[in-house]
Amino acid sequence: MSAAYYMDVNVSMSITTGLRRRGIDVVTSQEDGTRSDDDEVVLTRATDLHRVLVSHDADLLTITRQWQTSGRRFEGLVFIPQRGSSIGQCVIDLELIASCCVPSELANQVIFLPLD
Repeated sequence: MSAAYYMDVNVSMSITTGLRRRGIDVVTSQEDGTRSDDDEVVLTRATDLHRVLVSHDADLLTITRQWQTSGRRFEGLVFIPQRGSSIGQCVIDLELIASCCVPSELANQVIFLPLD
């Protein structure tokens, strides 16, 4: 079983489209109705859906650190900095993670893009 993604509102739709063209399972916060929800609510929702959250939002780094420290489980976070990663590279890296990792390997982990 490959990893599935939950895209935060701030992630480019071009990344989502690129992943879907490659057969990667992606749901966006816009589609799921969490577009304006707080970061912690979005992380909780992604976890409830058994999806790794993908975001540019640095506040999620603090939230996931708190969850890791307190033992609260989440499905994983892929953090993409606002600068330094092209859309194409993000799609390649996210496809690699989804196809090479099983969900249990990503649980409670924060992965930073680009992978190189």
